[in-house]
Amino acid sequence: MSTTERSKRQKQRKVLLMGRSGAGKSSMRSIIFSNYVAKDVRRLGATVDVEHSNIRFMGNLMLNLWDCGGQDSFVESYLSNQRSHVFSSVAVLIFVFDISSKVAASDMVSFADTIRALHEFSPNSKIFVLIHKMDLVPGEQKARALQQKAHDVRTTCEDEGFLGQQVEFWATSIWDQSLYKAWTQVIYFLVPNATVIENMLEKLAELLDARELILYERTTCLVVTHVTRGSEGRNPYTDRFERISSILKTHKHSMAKHTGTMASEVSFAEMQIKTGEFMFFITRLTENTNLAVVMPGDEAAFNAARVNVQLARQEFAHLDIMEKKGKEVQRQADTRGSAPGEDDVDTISSQARLS
Repeated sequence: MSTTERSKRQKQRKVLLMGRSGAGKSSMRSIIFSNYVAKDVRRLGATVDVEHSNIRFMGNLMLNLWDCGGQDSFVESYLSNQRSHVFSSVAVLIFVFDISSKVAASDMVSFADTIRALHEFSPNSKIFVLIHKMDLVPGEQKARALQQKAHDVRTTCEDEGFLGQQVEFWATSIWDQSLYKAWTQVIYFLVPNATVIENMLEKLAELLDARELILYERTTCLVVTHVTRGSEGRNPYTDRFERISSILKTHKHSMAKHTGTMASEVSFAEMQIKTGEFMFFITRLTENTNLAVVMPGDEAAFNAARVNVQLARQEFAHLDIMEKKGKEVQRQADTRGSAPGEDDVDTISSQARLS
């Protein structure tokens, strides 16, 4: 195996999406990764065996998503003759429970069998349990239903060897922002250099005097990470990042409709919102990400921020294509006779230097 192939494989993360048939797995996958809207998922049929999707994220991270059909015959195959193939080298298991299921006991048995196989072949993997279709539960019963289901699942996980922070629970529905919030947590866990990205965003936010920076993956519109400063930390809209994800998806659908292209292929150069209280713009930061910037209501600072984000792209590009950073930067350094990284940001003003 070549060094390039080995490096590429190390950056892949295998993610299993599992749950009983009808739990809503394919619906959420289609909304997140195929730019469906909630009202359109009724057209989707049941998943047959395993459907694979490869999605590239920041840092050359390749998400290798396995959407596993939940029919009993398929599940039996996963747990027997395909056991090692399905459950080996898994970084994350996303297991979807239908909160309205009439066979909750059977669902829990299926879950126990699944994580038993997971523990056998990938004991260090992370489990995200999505308690789905919460919109079907009456408002006054939601908290109790979620608490009971989480307790039952947690007990099963502990019995099978998955403890503490190895398991997370998220209540979800395709009809609100909760789906984006849950998948954002999955992506944040998988991004290998999230801390480095956050440190660079903090420095950029200070340079721009921005209230908030939010980094979005371009295709899915999922949040990679964010930086919040000053009074913005008291913003009462705690789901604002996911709301913006939803708005961006809707905007892409509108553009697709008027241009005759597929929503997954639509992109935009920049979006701006200006009010007396704040100014907002979202623009491309790297090949795979967009950056949303929230600024005070000052036109001069707003325009300067747009320029500085453009200047900062070169530094963030090294995070987007890590293999390029390792190879081309070294080649450039050898040519110039300098240490790697010494002059990587020559085109960026000293004020815009982030690292």
